[in-house]
Amino acid sequence: MIELQGLTKRYGDKLAVDGLTCTVRPGIVTGFLGPNGAGKSTTMRMMLDLDRPTAGSVHLDGKHYRQLRDPLKVVGALLDAKAMHGGRSAYNHLLCLAQSNGIPRARVAEVLDTVGLTSVAKKRSKGFSLGMGQRLGIAGALLGDPQVLLFDEPVNGLDPEGIHWIRNLMKNLASQGRTVFVSSHLMSEMALTAEHLIVIGQGRLLADTSMADFIAQNSRSYVRLRSPERERLLDVLAGSGITAVPAGDGSLEVDGADGARLGELAARHQIVLHELSPQQASLEEAFMQLTAESVEYHAHSAPVPGPAPGPQPPGAGWGTDWQKKGS
Repeated sequence: MIELQGLTKRYGDKLAVDGLTCTVRPGIVTGFLGPNGAGKSTTMRMMLDLDRPTAGSVHLDGKHYRQLRDPLKVVGALLDAKAMHGGRSAYNHLLCLAQSNGIPRARVAEVLDTVGLTSVAKKRSKGFSLGMGQRLGIAGALLGDPQVLLFDEPVNGLDPEGIHWIRNLMKNLASQGRTVFVSSHLMSEMALTAEHLIVIGQGRLLADTSMADFIAQNSRSYVRLRSPERERLLDVLAGSGITAVPAGDGSLEVDGADGARLGELAARHQIVLHELSPQQASLEEAFMQLTAESVEYHAHSAPVPGPAPGPQPPGAGWGTDWQKKGS
């Protein structure tokens, strides 16, 4: 497992990571989330001794990374897909890594086949697309058959087939009892991959919990009801001590009662339901709710010119004022 204890990193006046304490356990995919500038990349670099902590410590199976004799056999990492010599072929890049860690040459061909790069194994990596470079980086992480795997934005540049492949790969690795720690900004993908979440903001721990609990604790869950007998349904719910709030689309929203109970109540009173659907926020909505006060870089929507939104004549629209001033 990966153990972080009071991990702190300061760059001059900037506190990038602030007393981070958590444990990444084997057997599940753990997602690592946070806004831009939250300290995720710095944390992962300190795990690999690429950055030295100002205070605190990181242990991988009880040892610092620098204490590992053949580190690729213990920890595999993809932090930067471009971290390779562009003049080397994919095969020679991996062979160099293998020889430095006492890994048999035959393993190179195995991981190239696993990531789908066998056909370009002899080509120089400088000609690789972003997705191909990402696959080669993943091959390097898998090379030593490690028990601990760290991935930073692993789906970056991959096509839909590649995204599906890496998602299943990470789940399979975790099912083998390995520790899989993955950082990503793609919430929809993280929701499909991770079982546990560690969320940080401004370098501090915000959440360390299961995916289901994270969404439940940071969003509103309710049941939507729709019926042609809405007023009667309202009376029946009120008579059972259930508060329903009318929504603008004609439906009713009920908090604090599960769908099964509501359905049975309507059936008992022979009320027709056209919809009974539990509603829960997405991971993205829950994440935005939790990290709203921790976002360092706020973007703003482009202003809509004119008295009312709508189609603009040629030469009008956002960004035209500076052009007029410069002419």
